[in-house]
Parts: sequence; structure tokens; C-alpha cells
Amino acid sequence: MKSTGRLTGSICLAAVLALGLTGCGDKSPLDPGNPVSLTVWHYYNGSQQVAFDALVEEFNDTVGREKGIYVQSYSQGSVSDLETAVRESISEKVGSAEMPDIFSSYADTAYEVEQVGALANLSDYLDKEELEKYVDSYIEEGCIAADGTLRIFPTAKSTEIMMINRTDWEPFAAATGASLEELKTIEGVTAAAQAYYEWTDSQTPDIPGDGRAFYGRDAVANYFIIGMQQLGVEIFMVENGQVTLNLPKQELYRLWENYYVPMVRGYFGAYGSFRSDDVKTGDLLAYTGSTSSAMYFPGQVELDDSSYAIEYIVMPAPVFEGGARYAVQQGAGMVVSKSDEKHEYASVEFLKWFTEAENNLRFGCVSGYLPVRKEANSAEKLDQVIAEQQLEVAPKTYDCLTTIFKEMDSLTLYTNKSFENGSAARKVLEYNLADKAAQDRTDVAEMLKQGKSLEEAAGPYVTEAAFEEWYQAFCEALNAAVNK
Repeated sequence: MKSTGRLTGSICLAAVLALGLTGCGDKSPLDPGNPVSLTVWHYYNGSQQVAFDALVEEFNDTVGREKGIYVQSYSQGSVSDLETAVRESISEKVGSAEMPDIFSSYADTAYEVEQVGALANLSDYLDKEELEKYVDSYIEEGCIAADGTLRIFPTAKSTEIMMINRTDWEPFAAATGASLEELKTIEGVTAAAQAYYEWTDSQTPDIPGDGRAFYGRDAVANYFIIGMQQLGVEIFMVENGQVTLNLPKQELYRLWENYYVPMVRGYFGAYGSFRSDDVKTGDLLAYTGSTSSAMYFPGQVELDDSSYAIEYIVMPAPVFEGGARYAVQQGAGMVVSKSDEKHEYASVEFLKWFTEAENNLRFGCVSGYLPVRKEANSAEKLDQVIAEQQLEVAPKTYDCLTTIFKEMDSLTLYTNKSFENGSAARKVLEYNLADKAAQDRTDVAEMLKQGKSLEEAAGPYVTEAAFEEWYQAFCEALNAAVNK
């Protein structure tokens, strides 16, 4: 896998070793006759929680029993629920639970907790050989301490893929000549979406302007961060915890014309909580979302008065035409609360076991998450684990994982460095343009009902002057977020 264009994992590792933090080796502070009890908080639910809990139970019955470690895991609900629980514990809010020994955390939240000195230095418990087993960029993402040492243990990662309703794609492609090849670029997706809107509109000539949306995307913030990276721009330039915004107008215009414009014109859409919901209701044919969303891609389209089964296609997420092949690196890792050597050591022992190739792939087969060790990121290793463990894996999840494994060597996974107010800045990326597009599309749809053509209705919203107005407001909102 390529580096992310920032400090590489090897540089992070070099910083760890330069500080003399070479791991504890075999000097275990544990006593099997007096086991240490660990509490883990996470946000897994449903089948993901079942899979995680099963692995915890297996650990307790095997390695945990042998070494003197007993793990108890608790789901805190959603990611936001977990973050709230952690913040309340740190601030010792009345009624809050005691800080867990381990908890799931995205980089921005971990950075916030690190700033108050509440995270253990994991570099104390991992030597060079152990660190080199993990994907370099995953280790790099976890090196959020001021001295470059490790605070976030990579446990399960994801990136983005494109999923398509094959059943409804094929008649459209046959009628218009559209091809899957053009969906490899973001501009190609926009063109295909326009063709789909016009094709569906033409099927009801007595009702003009009722074309249907083709495509949508989850995580608009990823579109900004990764889209700009593909175009050679790091939107958040972070050094020593300080961020500099990089917002060149030309590149942002390309993002605007390939998200906002097709949204306003009705070529793209966003209706339910997630775009997989929109595929289920027949409102979209395709979307870009997390690899872990594959399990939610529907098996049928459910209309108001009927339903029908659909098949699917999995493709790599589209890239800007002429752009570098960057893809998002996302997914929470695990952090260890600062406590004492025994609890910290035991926590790392559990996390090392959980991320062993076989165990991590067993979790990934259910969750759709990518394994974090280098040796585990291959279809061959996945097939081996499935055969040896006699696992039943959903075809969508299997196809999603193997699609990414095939692309790994040509992709550069990227996530921006953490910085103060990073969560607030990401919210601007997530909602600023998306909310404007949704509101303006509502206005355009109303004008269509009044008999105006699409060009008449959408025209005023997609001019260069309209872009300039949005661009200024966007820059102001992002500056306000990072400087609040």
C-alpha cells in the first residue's frame, strides 16, 4: 500500500524507537492466579456486536485465561452516544460511569482525550517487530501524541466503495449505451446520472420534469477531503496540531459542479438516513458509501404498492478524472485509558489478539471492516480463514472486501491529521453544501411543478455567480469552525 503523502507509518515508527519506547517484551506484569479485569466500550450493534462479543468470550476462555486477563464488553449505542459517555466520564459528571480501560474512538475524539492526558502511550507496549505487522498508514493515524508516539490501536478499518442496483442498471444501460467503465470517474457518474434522469423523464412524455435520480453518496465530508486530495490539494494542512485551511477556488468548483449541480438538477439524490435506504425505496440506483455499509444494500426494491428482487454490483469508489487514486481511510480504532502498567499491558495484549489476522478477518466477515494487519489484506487469506473456520459470509460483504483487496496496491488510503476543532470543521464539510443542495432542490422541484423547464428552474442556481456566493460563505463557515 502506498503512503498517504503525509508522515509515513515508518517515520512514526522511527519516532517511537528514537524515544526508546521499544515495548515490554516478555516482562509481563500479569498474574494468571490473580486476573486483571478490563472493561471495553464500543458502538457495535446487531451482528457486529454479536461477532465482537463472541471473540471477547473466546479470548477470555483461551489467551485471557492463560495470561490472567478477563474482558467485559459493553455497547454504548451509537458513535455519538459513546463519545458523550467518554466525555462525561473524563469530566466526572455526576452519574457518569467510570472510564473504561479500552474504548472505540475516531481520531478527532481520541485527540481531544489525549489533550487532557487521559490516554495511555501504547508505544510502551509494542516493539518494532509488532508495529511493522500493521498497515503503515493505520499506525500513522494513531500517532496523535505531540511526541509522535502511538495512542490509537488500529482494530478495524474501512474505505468507500460504489454499489449499484444491477437489476435496474441493465435496462438503462441497454437503452442508452451507458457503461460501467464510465462510472470509474466522478465526472462519468455525473454524466450517467444526467442520462438516467433524461431517460426516465422520457418514459412519461405527458409529465415533463419527472426524471429520477441515479446516484447519491454517504459522508459528504469524505467527498471534500478525498476529492480535494485526488486533485492534489490537502484541505486540512496540519503541523504540530495547528491547522491551515487550503481552499483553492478552482478545485472546489470541480467538487461543486459534480455534487451540488447534479443534486439541484435532480440527477443525484439524498432522501433517507443513508443512501442504501434510497436504493431500497427505488429512489436511487447507485451510491458511494463505506465498505461496512455493504450488508445494508437491499435485496429488493420496495415501492408503495409492490416490490421486486434486485441484484448488485460492487465497484471501487469513483475518482476525479485525471486525479490521483486516493480513497478514504476511516473506521474507529481502540484507545487505552491511562491507568497502571498492569491494566495498560493487559489491554494491549487483548488488542493484539483481536487484530491477529484470523480473528480480525472473522470480525470483518460479519462487519464489512477491513483487517488491519498487512498479511490479512488479501482475498487468499480471507478464503483461507473462511475455509478453516467454516464461516458463512454474506456474498455482498465478501464481494465488497475482495473488491478492495484487489485495489489495495493501486490505492493510497488517506485520512487527515487530527487538530483542535477537527470535528466542527468536518461538520461544515458534511452539511454546508449538502444542506444547501437539498433546500435548493426543493425550490427547483416546486418550480418544475409550476410548469417551468429544468433549465428555467435550475438555471439561476448553477451559475458562476451562484458558485462564488457559496464559495465565500463556505470559506467563512470553515474558518469560523476551526477558530471557534
